[in-house]
Amino acid sequence: DQYANCTPKAVFSHPTADAMAVAAAGETPPLQANYVFGRAWPDLNEGLSYTDTFRGADAETTASLINFYSENYKSSAPLPGWIHRIRNGQITVDGQVVTDPDMILREGSKLVYHRLAWKEPFAPHLLQVLYEDDDMVALNKPSGLQVLPKGIFQQRTVLAQLQWKEWKMPPSSCSKRKNVQLHPVPVHRLGRGTSGLLLCAKTKLAKVQLASYFAEGAANAEKKRMWLLNP
Repeated sequence: DQYANCTPKAVFSHPTADAMAVAAAGETPPLQANYVFGRAWPDLNEGLSYTDTFRGADAETTASLINFYSENYKSSAPLPGWIHRIRNGQITVDGQVVTDPDMILREGSKLVYHRLAWKEPFAPHLLQVLYEDDDMVALNKPSGLQVLPKGIFQQRTVLAQLQWKEWKMPPSSCSKRKNVQLHPVPVHRLGRGTSGLLLCAKTKLAKVQLASYFAEGAANAEKKRMWLLNP
């Protein structure tokens, strides 16, 4: 059977416990482990794009491009700020750059504001691989590195480093089952200031299995907390 060896280990064992045991015991995992990877961060990130769709119900008060943004996104920038962004070519309407703040919008127009690239605060870029197999990767996340994009950290994240690295993924025969992902993805979070073990899934099935283990752990912790509060 061409799929005989494609079933993730997560189905038969507990990847979280396996990763911790291997890391603690210093054993040799199935694939190369205990190595460091990471690409130095570019000076500037790639900016961000924010998409909106203009609705006719708002036409009386926000029929023009400048009215739409200055009324709906006052907290982002004052009126002069939005005028500058429009004239700077940072907004497209239905795929076309618009520099006229007074352009009248049509029902259903797709608006995209392109925020310019910026330099994100310092964050470490090197990650240590403690364990790796065809289904998952266990990383040692350093303090100061965010796991997923949020706020001012849109590029300097664990996810970005996972996307940039070339990984050894499961056999091609498994990919026919649409189970393999383009790159490992974190299955839980650690705070930016927290260091520790971060588990990442290489396959969709492993992601589901690992997430279920964390959900079970959270549920058991909540039961224990309630028992302590109400003995």
